Amino acid sequence: MTATRPPPADAGSPQWDPTADAVEQTRRKDGDQLLTGRATYLDDIEPPGTLHCAILRSPHAHARIRSVDATTARQCRSVRAVVTGAEAVALAEPLPHFFEPSIVGGRTTTVRVLAVDKVRYVGDPVAAVVAGTLADAEAALAAIEVDYEVLPAAVEAEQALAEGAPKVFDEWDDNVLIRLPFAEGDAAAALAAAAHVLTGEAHIQRYQTTPMEPRGYLAHWERTGKLTFYASTQNPHPLRTNLSTIFGLPEDRIRVVATRLGGGFGHKFNGYPEEPLVCLLSRMTGAPVKWLETRADSLLVGAREFSHEFSVGFDDDGRILAITDRIVGNVGCLATWGGWSMTYPAGMTFPGPYLVTDYAIESVAVVTNKAPWNGARGYGKESATLALERMVDLVAQELGLDPAEVRRRNFIPPERFPHWTAAKHLDSGNYTGALDKVIELSGYHRQRDLQREVRSRGGLRGIGVSFELTPEGGDFAGSFVRGFDTSTVRVSPKGAITVLTGVTSPGTGNETSIAALVAREFGVTVAEVSVLQGDTDSCPYGFGNFSSRSLAAGGGAAVLAAREVRERMALAAGILLETKPESLVFAAGRVHATDGERSMSFGEVAEQVYRRAYAIPGLDQPLLEATKVGGPGNFHHVPDEQGRMSAYPTYPYSTHVAVVDVDGETGQVRILDYTCVDDCGVQINPKFVEGQLYGGIAMGIGGAMSEQQPYDDAGQPLARTLKHYLVPRANDLPDIRLGHQCTPSPYTLLGTKGAGESGVGGAVACLANAVNDALLPLGVRVTSMPLSPPHVLRAIRSGGNS
Repeated sequence: MTATRPPPADAGSPQWDPTADAVEQTRRKDGDQLLTGRATYLDDIEPPGTLHCAILRSPHAHARIRSVDATTARQCRSVRAVVTGAEAVALAEPLPHFFEPSIVGGRTTTVRVLAVDKVRYVGDPVAAVVAGTLADAEAALAAIEVDYEVLPAAVEAEQALAEGAPKVFDEWDDNVLIRLPFAEGDAAAALAAAAHVLTGEAHIQRYQTTPMEPRGYLAHWERTGKLTFYASTQNPHPLRTNLSTIFGLPEDRIRVVATRLGGGFGHKFNGYPEEPLVCLLSRMTGAPVKWLETRADSLLVGAREFSHEFSVGFDDDGRILAITDRIVGNVGCLATWGGWSMTYPAGMTFPGPYLVTDYAIESVAVVTNKAPWNGARGYGKESATLALERMVDLVAQELGLDPAEVRRRNFIPPERFPHWTAAKHLDSGNYTGALDKVIELSGYHRQRDLQREVRSRGGLRGIGVSFELTPEGGDFAGSFVRGFDTSTVRVSPKGAITVLTGVTSPGTGNETSIAALVAREFGVTVAEVSVLQGDTDSCPYGFGNFSSRSLAAGGGAAVLAAREVRERMALAAGILLETKPESLVFAAGRVHATDGERSMSFGEVAEQVYRRAYAIPGLDQPLLEATKVGGPGNFHHVPDEQGRMSAYPTYPYSTHVAVVDVDGETGQVRILDYTCVDDCGVQINPKFVEGQLYGGIAMGIGGAMSEQQPYDDAGQPLARTLKHYLVPRANDLPDIRLGHQCTPSPYTLLGTKGAGESGVGGAVACLANAVNDALLPLGVRVTSMPLSPPHVLRAIRSGGNS
């Protein structure tokens, strides 16, 4: 295996033309299975003799466990095993963190499969039952008696930060997990010298990703000692490594199979206690054991919940001179799921697309007695986008300028790229170009004229503009969150092409795009390339799916491997066709000599390599297989002479315009029009990119308008079903108009940047700006998301902020 850093792509001439390669018409390789219902998900897998697991969870946000009595539960119908936290200590080591906080100077704690001495949030797993049926297992939970000593809980972040607050972890001095500073220049001095200074706040609520398919696991610890683990997970190889650590089992004795995902979005990162718990129960019972996450369990998983208190200094022309922001993230109870790390990009993303040289940002992760965060699409960047874009609109409002014009005046100009900030090395961009496109595509100036007419009649119409910068492909050395990945390309004697890759698909179709990349290298059709993902017994070690990295990392590695195999085949074909290898053309399933008269089919060349190697002089390499490591060439782990580092290599972006009407009597917001223009560099499959954007914008609209996970003062979650957690339905969404721009990344093999997270933050910020623009005639603002009727109506009736 060779590790290869690709040479910088030529930003002026993309190496992939989706129109020329007709990829736009490529059908998903698994489309027929999906449409006919033949696709296999975790819940479809049930070996003979499978038992079912149910988990007893804490009803209290904070309590000591005095005792757990499972005597009666063990006697219930079809129960095969019961395990408590105290019993599990001897059977499994502590769980490794998906992203260990101490790597970046944060605090940490020991996390077990089940709670032992204390529960720290409602839903903390306390005991588990395995029975012949799920109904029997759930019934047996009621027979487990737990004696709790209820303790005071710290539910809100500011409450947890207060002096004398209940401590979530007894061994910590306070409830601060980490403080992350991001600063450049002298923000205090620049603010003091600015002609204008505004202060404000923005609050983004706790809400999650609600994948259509919740998590699920099935473990079979065989008599041979081998563990096979089917998991609805985005990261099978790191999961296998974690299970090896927890059980002291060599990794070659563990097989993890990542089943087809019905959505991931970060919700299916590894590190959950149910993963080793199901394995432990299979070992205890000697049978396959299955656990499926209920929707109530799924809705315990939190994300986001940030508060921003900011100041922005600017001159008479709307040029932003300085920014300060105190960001507080209520990450819930620290767990090994890793979501707390969203507080890093929440601060690192500043100052976004704007040329601001003096800023001071502090992002503080605070633990509380709410359920832990896990990853969530947007990954904290949507919070930064909301705060930044509210600042820009407030500047425009203060000076009476058009908000689009204020953005234009502050953008980093194209000639400045690549561009450094304290924590980012921005690869490429034409921000003004994207803004101009969305202004034209949305009919922005006509919409402003219509807005004036509506306002003249007393209506509340608002137009929102936002710009979203989305760092992608993150690489954090010291963790299993890495930006590179591995792919193997193999050609059989009959010419069958197989790609085995360490990246996985959350259902987005990246296997089709990877097949298309390899097919182009060999001059064959996409249908002739098979892609295998997610099986640790077959695929090379990789890090799975996160941070929109699949094509830049896994796809890039596959292209490098395919080129190596093609060189070997060209050498063989050159000998067989009696021509120079470098003059051969791979096209239409054949290998052609330049004279156009001599050719062999791709399969014939492959077969002759295997049949005639060493028998023909020069044909001495029968191996038509290569493994390569690929990834962007823009990671900066070691500070430069100015102390700058950059964990993200590519920076896609999008710009948005939304038009809304607000009902002043009810607070109801109606989205009338929505337009987005994105730039994710070179698009391998434009249809897939559009699908990602539609999904990201829909997720952002849900977060902006209705989705939330509220808690009461005692730490009880109030949204336990989809009747209470309001995901937008099809008729809640507007028609979404999309446009595209391409500034290739000079640091990826194909000029790609990533398209999986764009749209979430842009939609949240755009709608926040649109609603506040609608309320401008009333002199009120909404500062807390979501923009639900109660929040909007409270602002209207209070005559202030809500």
